[in-house]
Amino acid sequence: MRALVVDHSEAGPVRFADVDEPVPSAGEALVEIRHICLNFGELNYVHQWPAGAVHGHDAAGVVVRAASDGSGPPEGTRVAVGMAPHAWAERVAVSPASLGTVPEGVDLADAAALGIAGVTALRVLRKRSLLARNVLITGASGGVGHFAVQLAALAGARVTALVGSPERAAGLRELGADRVLTDLAGTGERFDLVLDTVGGPLTAQAWSSLAEGGTIHVVGYSSGQETTFPSGALFGFGEPRSIATYGDMTPTSRELTDLLGLMAAGRLSAPVGRRGSWQDVDDAVQALFARKVHGKVVLDVA
Repeated sequence: MRALVVDHSEAGPVRFADVDEPVPSAGEALVEIRHICLNFGELNYVHQWPAGAVHGHDAAGVVVRAASDGSGPPEGTRVAVGMAPHAWAERVAVSPASLGTVPEGVDLADAAALGIAGVTALRVLRKRSLLARNVLITGASGGVGHFAVQLAALAGARVTALVGSPERAAGLRELGADRVLTDLAGTGERFDLVLDTVGGPLTAQAWSSLAEGGTIHVVGYSSGQETTFPSGALFGFGEPRSIATYGDMTPTSRELTDLLGLMAAGRLSAPVGRRGSWQDVDDAVQALFARKVHGKVVLDVA
């Protein structure tokens, strides 16, 4: 079968290859993949994977063979694959713990975009009550940001979306953002929770805008820049503020089910910035690295 595998040469970060068919264990379902979702992070950090490994975490398709131990969805079920390894292939063996059943009315292509971005946003925002809280989402036009703006608004937060340019602000108010900014300077706002996907100097800026008892959750560093805190910036009186890291790769079935339910109810939309065919992978990778795509790229495998 065909798959996208890790390529450490100049032609990389991924390439097409013929690979062996997956052999499911008793506790794994065999899923025929219809759509894969390319994420900037997976491509940017591809050096962490061995050359030749089938890459990718997020996809959607149909169960063609249920797990032989009786767990998980039956044959014929439409499923989203979230944070499972080796997902960018025509077929993949997946634990039911990484599958979410896609309800009728939800496009499989939209379901493919949920995995890393949707689950990350949901897990961070569930860390505390958001009702009437001030929440800042940095990199709000990206995949995690797109979901986070919607989920924070649904939870009753006052949402500030921060983007890198006015062009990236389009549609964020419609998703639930109360304010859309391109710069934190002079806002005067104090935030109870910051979901930061950008890193670099922006993280230090966000720290200076953090309310007493507030937390910055660092879920990415797309800027690639170092974060330097001015002398004394980490000292303060009042209820302690905190910086939290994020790297939760535990099974995603529960969160996928919750997110797919919101999609089915029309309360959550997927950030699919570009659709294409399986053969469009080179253009899609270049677009992601050039930041020409707001959101995510979904490619049709079938």
